[in-house]
Amino acid sequence: MYAYEHALDTTAPAAAVWARYAAVNDWTAWDTGLLQVDLEGPFEVGTEGTMTPAGQHTVRFRIVELVTNELFTDETVVAGMTLRFIHRLTETETGTRVVHRVEITGPGAEQIGPAVTSDVPEAMAALVKLAEES
Repeated sequence: MYAYEHALDTTAPAAAVWARYAAVNDWTAWDTGLLQVDLEGPFEVGTEGTMTPAGQHTVRFRIVELVTNELFTDETVVAGMTLRFIHRLTETETGTRVVHRVEITGPGAEQIGPAVTSDVPEAMAALVKLAEES
């Protein structure tokens, strides 16, 4: 198993960050590692979609956990591995703590993990900036 976690504090309220999460088809505005994302229904547990990471084939993902303004997890199964992307928001005295955690299980997890998570801090910084501007 491979696990990675990054946290970032922002002055933006959780609802402003959540609005960026819920606009799934616009994730490319803050995650430059994605070329395209399409959600095939509402932003809720069980909804599936596709995403095309830069330099990779398009993969399917599914929302497996969601609590509005607090948490959502999406999951992708590819090449015998399960990739779980956990996004958590916690209110703070000055705004919100944003935590992104990636858990990869299956053969090859340790090898691909660093590549999958290399741009997480950059993506989170862009996400927070957009939330603060809204």
